Amino acid sequence: MRLPTRHPWRRPVRHRGPAVTAAIAVLALTSCGSGGNTPQDGITLTIAANSIEGGKNAETAQWIKQWVIPEFEKTHPDVTVQFQPSGVDDEQYKTKIALDLKSRTGADVIDADGIWVGEFAQAGYLKPLTEIGGAAVEQWEGWARIPQAVQGLGIFDGKKYGLPQGTDGRVLFYNKTLFRKAGLPDNWQPTSWQAIIDAGTKLKAAGVPTPIQLNAGTAMGEATTMQGVLPLLAGAGAEIYAGGKWTGDSQAMKDVLGLYRQIYGGSGLGDPKLQQEAKGRDKSFAQFADGKIGILAESDYFWRAVVEPRTGVAPMRDRNEAVGYARIPARQPGAGIRGQDYVSMSGGAVRVLNPFSKNPKLAWDLLAFMHSPEATKSQLAGQARISARSDVNDQVLTVDPMLKYVADEVLPITAYRPGLAVYPQVSTALQEATAAVVSGKSPAEAAAAYRGKLEGLVGGAANIAG
Repeated sequence: MRLPTRHPWRRPVRHRGPAVTAAIAVLALTSCGSGGNTPQDGITLTIAANSIEGGKNAETAQWIKQWVIPEFEKTHPDVTVQFQPSGVDDEQYKTKIALDLKSRTGADVIDADGIWVGEFAQAGYLKPLTEIGGAAVEQWEGWARIPQAVQGLGIFDGKKYGLPQGTDGRVLFYNKTLFRKAGLPDNWQPTSWQAIIDAGTKLKAAGVPTPIQLNAGTAMGEATTMQGVLPLLAGAGAEIYAGGKWTGDSQAMKDVLGLYRQIYGGSGLGDPKLQQEAKGRDKSFAQFADGKIGILAESDYFWRAVVEPRTGVAPMRDRNEAVGYARIPARQPGAGIRGQDYVSMSGGAVRVLNPFSKNPKLAWDLLAFMHSPEATKSQLAGQARISARSDVNDQVLTVDPMLKYVADEVLPITAYRPGLAVYPQVSTALQEATAAVVSGKSPAEAAAAYRGKLEGLVGGAANIAG
């Protein structure tokens, strides 16, 4: 089984279709949204999520029914809150809520993947939170507890459309045992791309079979983009989409592909065949656990679900002692986006407000309540997971130093994928560019081919920068 890119609060999203508006055009009108129904004896608010008791994301469904609803109703005695569960494929859920919003029905508070926000906003299905909830939105205490970079999960074109739930971060994992063998420090923190190459060179000289694993090619899917291309692009000072334009064959993109060339172009620092195998990512996990890979770029999912000592996919009993982690450096100090020395990428889910709610200010009250520190801790249910709130993370992550590291050191410098319908196709084009380099093409050739594909995807050169 190929393991997809994951984050801690939702199942991975598969982007198989074009724009959601096109999906709606062929979908039967089966929406069952309430649109904020108001019975005679009070107000009814509704929450929609792709969660259902006894099925998909059951923990979230139970939390909403057993904690959110009764606790909110205690402080709002004139309000009845109802839950609209779903337990379907993520694309089906996406199309359903889009149909609800298009027809101006649906729940008042809606769970959504952060990558949908821009697409929905451009379609007119979402509006900025302040336009719905009013002045109370900007006065919410939670903004001061959510790092600005994490707020970006629910921001599109500079406006806040949703509140982030949980998130994750990308780092460099390394095997301390192999590092000691190569004369490298336990507390390794590279400050440039060259420092990564230098460490890989020492690992190779020490006999490590695969010094560096940087996901590449289409077989790795979105893991290539999120664990490899996009963090590196951020480290070269660019984002894949910014200012209304997509990054083409810019110098930053060529720099990224150049690093892939250094690792896979005959240096012996990476295993090019592994990148082309259908189960290459799974194999890379197993090889790291077996002490055959020195450095691996991954999300914190790798720590908590892959090499987790008891229940991991590739468990390492000595994980806590043998596995180190470091921030991903910019190409050189200060060369990253926002002038950063270190960079990362994150994913995650958000909750948004229905702009057609009949009770918009109460809907905001409910949304804010669901993201309060009490609600966030309740949803975690004692588990060590990264939330969007720094105050909650400070309390619940003390038992897991790695996750605390991500919350403290990585989230403040992170970035997100653009929430636009065409992104999945752009992502595939990026994966194909890395595959071309791994197969022997020069970075310039791969970048030029990528740009040609990009022009066809995004409507021509006018929508491309670089």
